[in-house]
Amino acid sequence: MHDALHWDADLIRRYDLAGPRYTSYPTAVQLHSEIGSFDLLHALRDSRRAARPLSLYVHVPFCANICYYCACNKVITKDRARAQPYLQRLEQEIQLIACHLDPGQTVEQLHFGGGTPTFLSHVELRELMAHLRQHFNLLDDDSGDYGIEIDPREADWSTMGLLRELGFNRVSLGVQDLDPAVQRAINRLQSLEQTRAIIEAARTLQFRSINLDLIYGLPKQTPEAFARTVDEVIKLQPDRLSVFNYAHLPERFMPQRRIDASDLPAPAAKLEMLHNTIEQLTRAGYRYIGMDHFALPDDELAIAQEEGTLQRNFQGYTTHGHCDLIGLGVSAISQIGDLYCQNGSDLNEYQNALDGSQLATSRGLICNQDDRIRRAVIQDLICHFELSFERIESLFTLDFRGYFKDLWPALEGMARDGLIELRGDGISVLPAGRLLVRSVCMVFDAYLDLNNRQRFSRVI
Repeated sequence: MHDALHWDADLIRRYDLAGPRYTSYPTAVQLHSEIGSFDLLHALRDSRRAARPLSLYVHVPFCANICYYCACNKVITKDRARAQPYLQRLEQEIQLIACHLDPGQTVEQLHFGGGTPTFLSHVELRELMAHLRQHFNLLDDDSGDYGIEIDPREADWSTMGLLRELGFNRVSLGVQDLDPAVQRAINRLQSLEQTRAIIEAARTLQFRSINLDLIYGLPKQTPEAFARTVDEVIKLQPDRLSVFNYAHLPERFMPQRRIDASDLPAPAAKLEMLHNTIEQLTRAGYRYIGMDHFALPDDELAIAQEEGTLQRNFQGYTTHGHCDLIGLGVSAISQIGDLYCQNGSDLNEYQNALDGSQLATSRGLICNQDDRIRRAVIQDLICHFELSFERIESLFTLDFRGYFKDLWPALEGMARDGLIELRGDGISVLPAGRLLVRSVCMVFDAYLDLNNRQRFSRVI
């Protein structure tokens, strides 16, 4: 039932608005400079008292080559020696944070992102993982979800063997597109053979899950050629697929200025790519989880969605939303109880803060009761396409219809249009509305207005 989608081109045209991806609510746009390291230390103490399990995110910002489409926080350099001073500060940060937590708090989830985590040498990866194990309670029985993002051009069999030995059991590979003309236009030449070799290594070494990232809307793409990429990717049989819409925002992301806007596919062609991809993946047995994500039916995300336990946080869809998320490294975001906080995104400022034995927290927010209510509503809609008014009413002791009375006309309009079913006891996102679930969530976003929408990508 969860994988049912209905393509309605008219609805998509009307509701394909710019808006947040809701990896959090309130979103990162709302973080402000009045939150600092003192607030983080206070939240860490609360986490220790509550003995909550942990999810760690480690940001490795370095890349040897620039990909023109990329909007990540990164440092482009061929000089591998630049990693060493960064790792020294990262290890300091690990120590400063871990001393405020209880050794009994297990790390259920670990994720290395970037940048390119495999930019680090084998020795550096070993030392970083040893430092994490020394200061945090990492699981040794392979039961945790320990993942790492991999550029297949920056890895080989020995790299994969090392990662498995260090405790990683999930990998996410950037593919984007297999067409050489597209790859040249985005400055990312990566053969199918390179990608296949890493996947074969991961399977042989018994990694538990393989995710591949694709992007539609890139320069030089056509519906026909992208369909061929999707067919080749299906043959690789990844457990999960992320199919992202490329958002061309050159005024915000400098590398995108190297993309010739005249090479970008027309909106109709982008829609055709998405439509084709959904049909191809559905025929191949993948389920639509939501928000660009697909998974095989036996994947943990698909099972969690069926069982009503799927959650969403700064890591994306997760089965570990009950954990306190601690972000380590430049620009990393933490979510600890009701606190969201982010490290500075400038590498020098991050390193200078830790040189002074200070945490690098530069901004954040503390959720109020209204934030908590709306967060729960958006979480249910975006993870399960269902919302029970009674559940929200019992959690927060309120009358749902009264609390959200100002939103009722917009919800009734969506119901008339066939996006949602609006009942006396709840809301169901209908098959025609599931691709547009962000638009439904946006109705409940108290911070969203026309002025700040331009900071986000479009829904489709």
